[in-house]
Formats: sequence, C-alpha cells, structure tokens
Amino acid sequence: MRIFTGTDDLAAAVGETIGPGPWTPVDQQRVDLFADATDDHQWIHVDAERAAAGPFGGTIAHGYLTLSLLPALAGRLYRVEGLRMGVNYGLNRVRFPAPLRVGSAVRASVTIAEVSPVEGGVQLVASVTVHSDAGGKPVCVAETVSRLYPGEAR
Repeated sequence: MRIFTGTDDLAAAVGETIGPGPWTPVDQQRVDLFADATDDHQWIHVDAERAAAGPFGGTIAHGYLTLSLLPALAGRLYRVEGLRMGVNYGLNRVRFPAPLRVGSAVRASVTIAEVSPVEGGVQLVASVTVHSDAGGKPVCVAETVSRLYPGEAR
C-alpha cells in the first residue's frame, strides 16, 4: 500500500506506477448481481450452459462490471491522506482488450499520470490496467479522472 501524505506528495509521484495489487475473484454470483443491478442479462454473462458453447467458452463478466471494480482495485494500492473527500470526475480511453472469464481473478496496476490544480483541490488522472489471472491481454485499461479535496473529513 502506497500512502501519500497529501496532494503535494501525490503530485510529486507523477509517472510512478504502483502495483500490481492483490487478486480479487470475479464469480458468477457477482456477475449475476451486476446483471440484476444494471438490467443487462445478456446470455454471455448469465447463461452458463449457452455460454459454454459460445465464443468465450463460458460466461464472461460485463465490461462495465470490470470498470466498476477500478475504485476498489486502486484502493488496495494507494491512499491519499488529509482529504476531506474525493469524487469521480470521469474516465478517458476506456477499453476492454480481452474478456474476463467468470471464475477468474483480477488485479490492477496504477500509474499516476497527472495531478493538476482545480478550485479547492486537485484533479488526478490515473492510468489503470487490469489483468486477469488467466494471463494474456489486459481485461480493462482506462484513465480515471478524480477530484481530490484536502481538508478534514466531516
């Protein structure tokens, strides 16, 4: 776990890569819950029998499920102290180069790409690469854009 003592310490780390982090399992229950939450029940995600005969040889996680894991995966890699709050501001260049087979595990590496001032805080752009324990191409690559606001948490 890389701990930054504040936003100045974070800014000094531009270009630093952190990780990879610990593995996080992605099982069928997680995929089914995501399907229910998003109303995306495409057979490649939820029908194990049909998916076994499909192009991926089994069910795969939704790309957006993989994307939704980024805050948790990155949170296992680094923390910025002295923040009142942090908010997701957006994403850049999101891609899913390889499918994530259900039953696999994922972990991430994060590169601090940019830290720039914004009103009341800083904007952090972090390049995140998510790999599966199946190897091969990443299952997700994205730039996360966050706004971090120093101060006492309320």
